[in-house]
Amino acid sequence: MSVVTPPAIKEEIHYEGGPARGDLIINLIFGVTLIGLPFAIGAVVRALWLRFKVTSRRVSVTGGWLGRDRSQVTYTQIKEVRSVARGFGAYGDMVLVLKDGARLEMRAVPRFREMQAYIEERIASKGKPADAPSGFTASSDS
Repeated sequence: MSVVTPPAIKEEIHYEGGPARGDLIINLIFGVTLIGLPFAIGAVVRALWLRFKVTSRRVSVTGGWLGRDRSQVTYTQIKEVRSVARGFGAYGDMVLVLKDGARLEMRAVPRFREMQAYIEERIASKGKPADAPSGFTASSDS
């Protein structure tokens, strides 16, 4: 008896890596002051254990102490993408607002504008009804 394995799902990686280096550099510079010390410690923790992976199918964030926390969302779960520039526009913070009201925060994302456009493009393409017959529009009874 032979075991049939399902075909592997192709997943193209758009970005895989850690937070922006500028976040660490700027926060270490401000870390020489007593007020900037907690921000410097946070930046070091992010640099050591935070990792982002944006693929053609999902967004994955690994972080937390020693990188033990992992969150994954598919594009069908995302309702909205919000971003704020930081580090003089070199990097930024993103929040993925999910359809159930939950939020996935991504801090110090390099090339955040490009990544936001990529995610929004995937959300738009996943939101189209694929099973609607051609020539007809999908209607909603609201």
